[in-house]
Amino acid sequence: MLLGIDVGTTGAKAMVFTPEGEVKGYAFEEYGIIYTPEGYAEQDAEAVWQAAKRVIKKAVSGCGGEVKSISLSVQGDAVIAIDRSRKAISRAHLGMDYRAKTEVKECEEQFGAKEIFRHTGMRPHPMNTFVKILWIKKHDRRLYDRAHKFVTYADFIMGKLGSDSIVIDYTMASRTQAFDLKNRTWSKEILEKYGVDEAKLAIPAASGVIVGKIERKLAEELGISKEAVLVTGGHDQTCAAVGAGITREGMALDSHGTAEVISTVFEAPKLGDVMFESFYPCYIHALPEMYVTFSLNHTGGALLKWFAEEYCLTDRQEAEREGKGLYETIIARMPQDLSPVMFLPYLNGSGTPTCDLRMKGAVLGLTMSTNRYDIARAVLESLCYEMRINLNQMQKADIHVENIRCVGGGARSPLGLQMKADILGIPVTTLKVREAACFGAAIVAGRAAGIYRGTKDIERLVQTDVVYEPRMDMQKKYEERYPVYQGLYAAMRDTMYRL
Repeated sequence: MLLGIDVGTTGAKAMVFTPEGEVKGYAFEEYGIIYTPEGYAEQDAEAVWQAAKRVIKKAVSGCGGEVKSISLSVQGDAVIAIDRSRKAISRAHLGMDYRAKTEVKECEEQFGAKEIFRHTGMRPHPMNTFVKILWIKKHDRRLYDRAHKFVTYADFIMGKLGSDSIVIDYTMASRTQAFDLKNRTWSKEILEKYGVDEAKLAIPAASGVIVGKIERKLAEELGISKEAVLVTGGHDQTCAAVGAGITREGMALDSHGTAEVISTVFEAPKLGDVMFESFYPCYIHALPEMYVTFSLNHTGGALLKWFAEEYCLTDRQEAEREGKGLYETIIARMPQDLSPVMFLPYLNGSGTPTCDLRMKGAVLGLTMSTNRYDIARAVLESLCYEMRINLNQMQKADIHVENIRCVGGGARSPLGLQMKADILGIPVTTLKVREAACFGAAIVAGRAAGIYRGTKDIERLVQTDVVYEPRMDMQKKYEERYPVYQGLYAAMRDTMYRL
């Protein structure tokens, strides 16, 4: 059996799979984010570890003795200070914690934003792990000096499981902004420039490398074989891509959760001006010798949730009376044709390719006949339009996407999936195993165990479900509407700034 663990921003999952991809155990537990009065976003890393242990124990109950290989999928960009006993001595500073804006400016001024990007594949940004370490070094020197290591959730959880040393996989290391993408080592040039001791960072290793066996007492506590090996995993987007069978160029994964992320892979680093200007990262994939980038919309699934909770009270009450889901009720009442209005989904700033934190959301084209279902459809359409803008932008960087596979909450809506196909003009496919991050981590564990030899084995293992093809009539209508949406950001930007 193979165990895949996904440590996300708001919850941990664990799944047990047979080598044939059959699910034998599953568990999930939510946990919180600590928003401080200063506006920081933090997490109790030790509490997350306890939650991870609970879901592992529950998932493996009944088959734990048969688990032979374990790997991880983790949220990106969090940083945790640990002591020599591998205990967290600080809260995790999460990826969404943007306190280090001054340190970003210092990186841009002292080293050059483009130079850093071309060296590391990461443009300076407050979410980056290295920038967070610089903030700690400047504003909490006592913590910096006390820390034995600064780790992400990848090296933190793997260390807790019992890895021989503190090891960070290449996918996570190459997201820090301090990793030499070409040589696959920590960048001595960057570390020396900013006075960060390399000894305070984990040892980089490729995904799919065995780094020890599960700690014996922990194996007994969780009900796992003491011979189970620990295998370096990856960033959740890369693991999800593996679990969705995104193994070659031309394929992309739409991960539609709280945010919406479109991930795609390629064989050689792409570090040109289009990638830089569009805020697309270039980092190492969980599959050997491949690289990955993604587009990001901050308000994917969170957008419809916000709209439904704020403006659809009567629908909620009716759904509860009839025993239906709220989203199901709203979607059933949306117009079948294009929405007569347009929605700008920038409630938390715009995502890629503009990444404009000053932008705000808007509804355009309101009339006295507009109802909330028109707006609800416009909300879904806006997310698809944003996807199209990003796919068009990626083409300028010689990244061509021919089909998309969907996972996450958005993969449960036939209307939303068909809308994606119509607006993007390419097939959109769902998967039999929709928890792609856990599945991907298990596949990485299986590669280390010699169960899967290459990409052909992965392609055979990952099974697709429903394919949504573009409908010619709707595609033509969206072709006419898309240029209108495409121009809204530029048309509204100055007004939003003034507002």
